[in-house]
Formats: sequence, structure tokens, C-alpha cells
Amino acid sequence: MDSDLVSDVTALLYRLDPLELAPVGVPADEYRLEAETITQRVGEAQTVEELERIMHEEFVAWFSPELAGPPERYAALARETWTLI
Repeated sequence: MDSDLVSDVTALLYRLDPLELAPVGVPADEYRLEAETITQRVGEAQTVEELERIMHEEFVAWFSPELAGPPERYAALARETWTLI
């Protein structure tokens, strides 16, 4: 696993904060585990839309469908991650 990519995705997740955790004071590496599982799957994505789906699936798996929210919540995150890979 590319540790630089994991770190970059962790930082993106924290900055874009799909679960809106930053305002309650979570640490900057709060999304590290999610970033690890997402980066393990980036090879499955042939398009940014597929990456968005993967990201949503991972957040559903880590949390719940209700907390993860709709797939569209991950669109900006997927676009920015796509530029990294």
C-alpha cells in the first residue's frame, strides 16, 4: 500500500469531512482507516464515478448507510482523489 497516497487521502477526507466530524474536534488522522481501505480499492476504479461509489461503499461499511449519506456526498472527494492516482 502506498503510504503517501493513504496520507493524502486521509488529509482530503479530513478537509472535505464527509461525516462532518472536524467541528467536534476530531484529530486530523480520524479518517486514516477509511483512507486505507479506500486506497486498497482504487485499482478497481476505471472512472471517477466508480471511485465515488467505492468511497461511499467504504463509508457505509465503516459506519452505516444513514451516517454515510448519499453517494453524491463523495463526489468532490472522488474527483480530488482521482487527481492523486
